[in-house]
Amino acid sequence: MATEVPGESAPDNYRYDPADPTPAVGGSRFQFNTGSVDNTALEARPDVLTYPTPPLEQAVEIIGEVGAEIWFRSSLAHADVFVRVCDVRADGRSFNVTDGLVGVTDADHDTRATVTLFATAHRFEAGHRIRVQVSSGAFPRYNRNPGTGEPRGSATQLRAAEQTVHHDPARPSAVILPIHRS
Repeated sequence: MATEVPGESAPDNYRYDPADPTPAVGGSRFQFNTGSVDNTALEARPDVLTYPTPPLEQAVEIIGEVGAEIWFRSSLAHADVFVRVCDVRADGRSFNVTDGLVGVTDADHDTRATVTLFATAHRFEAGHRIRVQVSSGAFPRYNRNPGTGEPRGSATQLRAAEQTVHHDPARPSAVILPIHRS
């Protein structure tokens, strides 16, 4: 876990295509295959960015509201930012802990997307990693963003977008974890 301002680094990019939307894997839904599930296959998709910590030297407990501030830019004015926090076990499998999505207008400019993730209580064991996923959807849990500004339920056109996530001193993307100290 880092608490310092990031150093200079190139942004990360991915392509989001609403015709092949990033799928929902686990999470809060009243459907089959929900809750905490292995996200390893999802994280291998080219439309999902991942940011892991090194293995934790000691257990970390989080209790409460989780937030993210993602410096984002899209090739389109209308886009979504989806953020998920995962617990990566020693065997490399990655299980979702909490997530959230926000729609961004004027996304074709550098924008700080503030994402509210579901409140949670979770213990990351020593030797595990905390991994953050960033993408632009979790379909069908969240309606796919058509990229056109049309209402999601009645959109007639779908436009793919090139997405950029910044993490440099001027645009320090971050996830804010409510760490519990005993």
